[in-house]
Amino acid sequence: MAGSDQVNLIESKTVVPLNTWVLISNFKLAYNLLRRPDGTFNRHLAEFLDRKVPANANPVNGVFSFDVIMDRQTNLLSRVYRPAYTGGDPPSFTDLQKPVDGEVVVPVIVFFHGGSFVHSSANSAIYDTLCRRLVGLCGSVVVSVNYRRAPENRYPCAYDDGWTALNWVNSRSWLKSKKDSKVHIFLAGDSSGGNIAHNVAVRAVESGIEVLGNILLNPMFGGTERTESETRLDGKYFVTVRDRDWYWRAFLPEGEDREHPACSPFGPRSKSLEGLSFPKSLVVVAGLDLIQDWQLKYAEGLKKAGQEVKLLYLEQATIGFYLLPNNNHFHTVMDEIAAFVNAECQ
Repeated sequence: MAGSDQVNLIESKTVVPLNTWVLISNFKLAYNLLRRPDGTFNRHLAEFLDRKVPANANPVNGVFSFDVIMDRQTNLLSRVYRPAYTGGDPPSFTDLQKPVDGEVVVPVIVFFHGGSFVHSSANSAIYDTLCRRLVGLCGSVVVSVNYRRAPENRYPCAYDDGWTALNWVNSRSWLKSKKDSKVHIFLAGDSSGGNIAHNVAVRAVESGIEVLGNILLNPMFGGTERTESETRLDGKYFVTVRDRDWYWRAFLPEGEDREHPACSPFGPRSKSLEGLSFPKSLVVVAGLDLIQDWQLKYAEGLKKAGQEVKLLYLEQATIGFYLLPNNNHFHTVMDEIAAFVNAECQ
């Protein structure tokens, strides 16, 4: 089946919960409509198909949100999520940037949505829901970054936007803990968002901005060789190798191959992380994700560089399992994220 656009629906149906299967199958159908063989992308149709939700200053499930422009030159927008204040009245505009609780350390999670650098946004309904869950789970503020997407905006635009967002967060006085006058920052993301989190963390280390931890959910990495998992799982669980190749061509600089450091962070052209104060990492790998070998290689690369990493390998999980609370893997990974964040914010 290598190179095929067909998906083995029967096999995936026997493993994946029905509503997850329907959700991701619908994404798969839409994504096939949006990608063009010449490398262009139907952005107008993509925006029409992507279900979006507005920010909500009236708390929903104990969380309220608001949108901010971080960079007017690039129109970089992010959505900020905060726990609702105790009391009966909804927050006013002046409350939105009220200083975080001074009695405890409040973690700030800078989140990068997935979508293979091309799809989704900070206001996509599935990511709005996920970010709200992270707030309740970790007692945190979440800043979801609406980074520029490929192929209209190739490498390094998404990384530059992530760096802008990190600097914005780090400079907000209202996000600083009164205990130590620091913003307690974590970087997180799924798929391409996990890739962005890694690369923003590298820049943070080089620039002296402290990041306490990275949370990477099914991070999108790759290389030029075909791995065992790519061959074995090609087309079986929603994604084909051909799909992945299209996204890398859309994101990487024109003429570059998958040995580019953006794709292969521990490849021959990448910078070494040895001796650097790189944040500790939680790397979540789904055993039915065809690029799992590259994710495992990433975790191993961190270990070899002397960095702290916890690998959570979920053998029967597939892509997107963390988007719906209908499986044991979802609850496992949410518990791990909460423990990972809270361990640094006691």
